[in-house]
Amino acid sequence: MIAIIAEMLTYTFLVRAIVVGLLVSLCSSLLGVSLVLMRYSMIGYGLSHVGFGALAISMATGMAPLTVSIPIVVVAAILLLRISESSKIKGDAAIALISTSSLAVGAIIIAMTTGMNMDVCNFMFGSILAMSVADVRLSVALSGVVIVLYIFFYSKIFAVTFDETFSRAVGTKAGVYNMLLAVLTAVTIVLGMRMMGALLISALIIFPSLTSMRVCKRFKTVIICSGIVALGCFCVGVVLSYWYSLPTGASVVVVNLFLFILFSSLNMIKGGLRKP
Repeated sequence: MIAIIAEMLTYTFLVRAIVVGLLVSLCSSLLGVSLVLMRYSMIGYGLSHVGFGALAISMATGMAPLTVSIPIVVVAAILLLRISESSKIKGDAAIALISTSSLAVGAIIIAMTTGMNMDVCNFMFGSILAMSVADVRLSVALSGVVIVLYIFFYSKIFAVTFDETFSRAVGTKAGVYNMLLAVLTAVTIVLGMRMMGALLISALIIFPSLTSMRVCKRFKTVIICSGIVALGCFCVGVVLSYWYSLPTGASVVVVNLFLFILFSSLNMIKGGLRKP
């Protein structure tokens, strides 16, 4: 195993992918805890579809994918939050509306320009070869911003996550912090989508959080456990992907699924032992 990891680190493109993947996994796990507890976890799924549409636009125009995708997905996240809060279209319906529309627009743009080629498949399911040096630099910088902002506003995010009504009553600008969560999620989704794929990136937000909640009960311990689970699953997934020539994104998701089942089983066994 050590020899395989050492061999992997000799490839520059793998090192780039691992660095970005670890940062994106950490960002996703931090944000995912709040999103899951607020019953808003599917925002990652919706925004990933918007990201696919944005990537289709970048392919058609010849522009850098991240440069195009980040502002479009951020605007979509803000719009999604506004629609959900201020109209009759709520929650999952708003996500479905925006995600399916974006996917349809992206498919039409691709059909009219490049056609359904291998690049499109990489966008849908991810490719570890997709990270350029410029992508890595931008991803590292933005991931750092996401982590710093999350830590800096941790207490406010904690308050909004558990009791938004009370937070508003004591003067906390809950709408601002909801918007912050949406924007940070949008950035994280775009950064991870090149490698994980538009159809799989939302798993990085959902699985580590749900897995951690099987064994941890306090908010802070769930966050810490979620971060550890996300980083560990990504590392194992990348190694399995390299060892058995499997898709990287799918390998990471399957490892997350296995750990979720394991933790859920342990939680059930623990609960059964406590019963008289």
